[in-house]
Amino acid sequence: MATVTTSCFEEQTLRLVPNEQPEGFVAERASGSIGQPLNEYLRKLEENAGSNDRLATLPLNNAFNPFLPTPPPGSPRGKTASELGINEDALVPVHDATVDDLIKAKIHEAELSGEESAFFVGDLSDVYSAVKKWKQSPLGDRVEIFYAVKCNPSPVVLHLLSLMGTSFDCASVAEINTVLSLPSAPSPDRIIFANPCKPVSFIRAAANSGVEMMTFDNADELHKIARSHRGAKLVLRILTDDSKSLCRLGLKFGAPLSTCAGLIKLAKQLGLDVIGVSFHVGSGCKDPMQFADAVWRAKQVFEMGKAEGYRFTFLDVGGGFEAVVFDEMSKVLRDSLEVYFPVAEGVRVVAEPGRFLVAPAFTLATSIIARRKALEEESVEDVQMVEKVEGEGADVMYYINDGVYSAFNCIMFDHQIVHPYPLTIGQDVERAIPRLAGPPPPNVHLAQDLTVTMGYKDTERASVWGPTCDSIDCVRNLVHLPRGIQVGDWLGWGEMGAYTMCAASSFNGMPIAPSHFTTGGQGEDSREVRRILDSFVAY
Repeated sequence: MATVTTSCFEEQTLRLVPNEQPEGFVAERASGSIGQPLNEYLRKLEENAGSNDRLATLPLNNAFNPFLPTPPPGSPRGKTASELGINEDALVPVHDATVDDLIKAKIHEAELSGEESAFFVGDLSDVYSAVKKWKQSPLGDRVEIFYAVKCNPSPVVLHLLSLMGTSFDCASVAEINTVLSLPSAPSPDRIIFANPCKPVSFIRAAANSGVEMMTFDNADELHKIARSHRGAKLVLRILTDDSKSLCRLGLKFGAPLSTCAGLIKLAKQLGLDVIGVSFHVGSGCKDPMQFADAVWRAKQVFEMGKAEGYRFTFLDVGGGFEAVVFDEMSKVLRDSLEVYFPVAEGVRVVAEPGRFLVAPAFTLATSIIARRKALEEESVEDVQMVEKVEGEGADVMYYINDGVYSAFNCIMFDHQIVHPYPLTIGQDVERAIPRLAGPPPPNVHLAQDLTVTMGYKDTERASVWGPTCDSIDCVRNLVHLPRGIQVGDWLGWGEMGAYTMCAASSFNGMPIAPSHFTTGGQGEDSREVRRILDSFVAY
């Protein structure tokens, strides 16, 4: 047993599998050189592959295709939503305004109605652009998208992606039902049930829905599937190195290489159809070379399948795609696939991107519901207490109508650092100038607060708190915001499309922020989104 620190809040105990991940593995790899060419990396993988499936101890390394999305074959024509039994919630209005203009309009509506709930604005052109970027990348020719529904299950987003020919990675029966109830519902063979540990009732429900592809990583799962879904097409989820990812899924899922041969043999004995291998390098992967390592391991398992009489034809490379390192990541993955799974072998390769497609597409608007001068008329003892709690001592405390129990759960569960900027100052939209120019920064630590880089000169130290009665509900404990922000003003938060609304709760009876959608304005991608949506409605 070894104790590893998994976050700044806690330590967890990680069970190291014998001959699979030796002591000192992470430390030794972290000490390696940076910038090592891929072919040298792969060569050392081969050299270090021991007879006991030991992980190689290696240093870490931190032609546009025509893209004309069309509705999938067999799309329903000439029927109403109720006749089709589809989810009519997916048919919400989609505006054509810019994100800024739609936010302004919704704030104005809130002022007129006296409503002050937080709300999201989703820019569908950003989703379209992300898919287009994938298609234009080195992966475009080879790797199909199976969107990770868990990341953002908004029916509007799923509807657009389905119309664009995207397939789906579902983690539960509820997600499968959401996808299959879309206006543009895909066929069940465009879904993979990518949860290695499922209740028996979920397996039966998948069978009844016609969903055949599903993952497993243990013997008990094979026995459950053998009893409940004889027609399943199985994908073996293997353990990979995810030590450089935000969320280390290998702590919970993935069969070590040393167990894979036995699992494949058991599947054969049970008469089950194993079609391939999947892996996941962890959500929010920062090290592109982890994909090279994982592809090499997948190749070893393909050979194990061959030894048992299987001919694997499917490889799922999972998610973990980070926008900031995507260009390098896509090249590493493409080159690794060329080495171990050349096109001529006929292996179908898919991926499960989530945040890469939707994180930048959503902005959250929150209202200031209360304000307190943190150091106002307080004794020295009180000041010291406030500074201890808030860190460095904020000059003002703002309370907003969303928090860590709702949209900002990404702070607790997804390791995000969110960056506010003013939408109004003194309840005046025009005073909130300069506006955010260009895409929002990623939700990571910034050398300067966003408002400073935007050009605001007169700022003060602030802390931002959620609306619940829990003191853990702190969105930012210290951030520079412009002076003059008052109760009734609004703050914007970019990059809020991934792992936010999907885990929001109504703790303390607080409302969950609704979403409004736009094509993004009049840009080329915005017009294409409108064309795609209208072409479906016109059927």
